Amino acid sequence: MNIREIKPEDNAQIETIMRACFLEFGLPVVGSSLEDEDVMKMYEGFQLDHAMYYVVEDHGKIVGGGGVKQLKGADRDTCELQKMYFHPTARGKGYGRILFDKCMKAATDLGYKYCYLESASQLKSAIRLYERNGFKNLEKPYGNTGHVICGVWMIKKLI
Repeated sequence: MNIREIKPEDNAQIETIMRACFLEFGLPVVGSSLEDEDVMKMYEGFQLDHAMYYVVEDHGKIVGGGGVKQLKGADRDTCELQKMYFHPTARGKGYGRILFDKCMKAATDLGYKYCYLESASQLKSAIRLYERNGFKNLEKPYGNTGHVICGVWMIKKLI
């Protein structure tokens, strides 16, 4: 297993994994992160000063990814954990935890004080990971992501 920064040639594979996860968990596309501009161009969408996106490779094949970037509509000190999805063959191997830790370190290194995330209630194992690592539930969304399908909003103080 290898975790590395995204490259332009990774875009299609990450998009495929994301779309497959939405189908697998029965998540609606309308009002979701799949409508974000950067879904088809993840590399380009994370080439900002305060952003980082990683892909997870297993035996040379991309099996997941996730990243952090400035939360739209929020203070500069708050990032969002974004687009963290895994192919079913990569789940249960600890890759999610390793990638999560790498994203939290990147968020801190990029100078963020808080990390926000949104999730769907169907993604129970992901929500447990966030809770175990200090994320607290919010009563309403923060920022302006436009992801109306998400009913779980969480935040963590990083520093």
